[in-house]
Amino acid sequence: MLINADYTRRATVVPGQHRWLASPQDGVERLMLDRLGGERARATSLVRYAPGAHFPAHQHPGGEEILVLSGTFSADGQHYPAGSYLRNPPGSSHQPSSQDGALLFVKLWQMTADEQAALRIDTRDPAQWQGHGDSNMCRLFSNTNEQLSLQRLAPDTVFSIDNAELLVLEGGLLEGAQHYPRHSWLRLPPGDTATLRAGAHGATIYLKTGHLAYLASLGAPC
Repeated sequence: MLINADYTRRATVVPGQHRWLASPQDGVERLMLDRLGGERARATSLVRYAPGAHFPAHQHPGGEEILVLSGTFSADGQHYPAGSYLRNPPGSSHQPSSQDGALLFVKLWQMTADEQAALRIDTRDPAQWQGHGDSNMCRLFSNTNEQLSLQRLAPDTVFSIDNAELLVLEGGLLEGAQHYPRHSWLRLPPGDTATLRAGAHGATIYLKTGHLAYLASLGAPC
């Protein structure tokens, strides 16, 4: 399956284009933002758990990244409310579920093989945030392949980016006449620069940079 699978091209998905599809597990739906492969795929998705939904225990040979957008996500006896960031390295396994339902942003098979440590960050904790110009930043992860943060932008903040991927978590962004409301997703390859402005109420975004050239060099998971 190929969905926005060419990492050298711009891709955007806004809420009016959202198409939810059933997963192989009852009570779990996926909105595929990009995907290269079938059920074993290099993929970026929104994943929606109905109350009581669960997956059997399974492995993630290529690693998994999760940001809990709403509700509570559970795995192996631990409970992660909205604002939780989880990074499960290649070769890890878990048995996920949600008692009350949850909405997640999930990335699969996008880590380098040398990542070994699991990571858990509560982005609701004020101590995780630092002032940075016209924004506040919560740093989530950084290595030679990618830099990842959440950013709170003041109203009307203007910034330019390329070689980046972002998800609007709160508020909205504008690019000329184009409006990107909450849960809009953008992927901007190297050399495709977007000048964006936070809306009148500001914006909170998930922002990952530097990783697209690496992803473009990879094929579908074997």
